[in-house]
Amino acid sequence: MPVKVRLQREDFDAAAEAAEIARGRTDIGALVTFTGICRGAEAGEPISALTLDHYPGMAEAEIARHVEEAGSRWPLLGVTVIHRYGRIEPGHNIVLVVTASSHREAAFAAAEFLMDYLKTRAPFWKQVEGKTGPVWVDAKEADDAAAARWRKPAGREAAE
Repeated sequence: MPVKVRLQREDFDAAAEAAEIARGRTDIGALVTFTGICRGAEAGEPISALTLDHYPGMAEAEIARHVEEAGSRWPLLGVTVIHRYGRIEPGHNIVLVVTASSHREAAFAAAEFLMDYLKTRAPFWKQVEGKTGPVWVDAKEADDAAAARWRKPAGREAAE
């Protein structure tokens, strides 16, 4: 399964990344893309930007480990995860997850699994710039609850 995991400061082209996975392939029947975009508000307050920080090397390895887990749970034919770091202004891309499979169920489930992981467990730290200055953002209970649904033995989804 072709896999791309990249952390970068610069923006990405979601359509080009999705096209790259599918190019020349006739075994792919479903391609799911998710693009996370910086909102202009956090906790109901306007922000001017967010800053994402990470541990280089460790973050890529952890994301790759979860991509591998997704591949053991669902019959995937390709995965791309691109996550930006640094200062990102509202309206700009933050993250891209692309999953490819023969069937939509696997592609959708794997994309959701990977995004839930990225929101709750990936080694990133988020700071927002608001009216009162920069503030570090804590994890949200709703994100943890969404991720909890994936706590079952690997391989079960592929067998269902």
